[in-house]
Amino acid sequence: MNGRLQQWSVFVVCLMIVLRTESFFVDITYVQSAVAKGAVCLDGSPPAYHIDKGSGAGINNWLVHVEGGGWCNNVTTCLARTKTRLGSSKLMAKQIAFSGIFSNKPQFNPDFYNWNRIKVRYCDGASFTGDVEVVDPATKLYYRGARVFVAVIEDLLAKGMKNAENAILSGCSAGGLTSILHCDNFKALLPVGTKVKCFSDAGFFINAKDVSGAPHIQDFYNDVVTTHGSAKNLPQSCTSRMKPSLCFFPQNMAQGIRTPLFIVNAAYDSWQIKNILAPGVADPHGLWHDCKTDIVKCSTTQLQTMQEFRLQFLNALSGLGSSTSRGYFINGCYAHCQTEMQETWFRGDSPLLYNKTIAKAVGDWFYDRSPFQKIDCPYPCDKTCHNRVFDQQEYPLV
Repeated sequence: MNGRLQQWSVFVVCLMIVLRTESFFVDITYVQSAVAKGAVCLDGSPPAYHIDKGSGAGINNWLVHVEGGGWCNNVTTCLARTKTRLGSSKLMAKQIAFSGIFSNKPQFNPDFYNWNRIKVRYCDGASFTGDVEVVDPATKLYYRGARVFVAVIEDLLAKGMKNAENAILSGCSAGGLTSILHCDNFKALLPVGTKVKCFSDAGFFINAKDVSGAPHIQDFYNDVVTTHGSAKNLPQSCTSRMKPSLCFFPQNMAQGIRTPLFIVNAAYDSWQIKNILAPGVADPHGLWHDCKTDIVKCSTTQLQTMQEFRLQFLNALSGLGSSTSRGYFINGCYAHCQTEMQETWFRGDSPLLYNKTIAKAVGDWFYDRSPFQKIDCPYPCDKTCHNRVFDQQEYPLV
């Protein structure tokens, strides 16, 4: 037992050293002025973000990255979120670690290390699209995500983003969806001369049927859009053509985005496999349980189903259109969100596609050094993948 304890102690010390060199902690900033505008989290608390200010040549460059965390689709699930950081800024950590795309060191983040780097906290439950004026006195739930987005951007403009030369709206998971849905809105809020682009990490959720043949995610998104009153804040280029909840899917609305857009996504996105392809409701006997937590535990039949899902994903991706302003890095990995962690963003052992890391592909695309529109070969051919084994609590299930 002593030997094991000693090994564990060495591991913890090594981990702390790695965290100390690859990351640093940044304090929370509350947008108190947003409360008077009704731009609040689900529980009525003020929005929040973390900012590490730019320096040198990056002082007028801004990276606004939105946190992920699923969605809530009715009063019950939204009330449950108010008891967590995903619905209340009162429950958010006062400091969070910045690494990967947030790193302030050129060796870890070569193109954006000296930019103003902001992580916007996610506490509205609808990818910042909701806006319901009336607050039910019984639940005291505020569906005000669209107002929160504007209030946060206005706060950043007042803190120097009004002088931005370059700006990026990005995000992970539900935050990655935010960066797609709000891409043109973000550009419209910034000065006319600013070079603005958007990119989404693991936010390209597709409208696929689950393993039982049911339209689980489509029904779920319909409930999200209805509950939050999101329809009026979804791109009109899409809602004029189809049911608003279908415009929550990037495959239906991304082609109408005028601002340059880059998609970073795993073809076997682990969140989508667990929640869109094989959600618990479609797998009552838990046959997919082990496969969903670790791809090496998938049966031949399950892998075949996942290969079919990949083809559906690639077909949905064609909804982006063929414009050269579009970029994408679609690797054949079992992963979800690859920009916030140093190991998958930019390191000696990071995932590669056509010999480029995600950081290099995104940087080359942003600075117009070279376009990048690459799709990986099917699993398991990519040996650079960091296939994840995810804790079920890390990303909320739907």
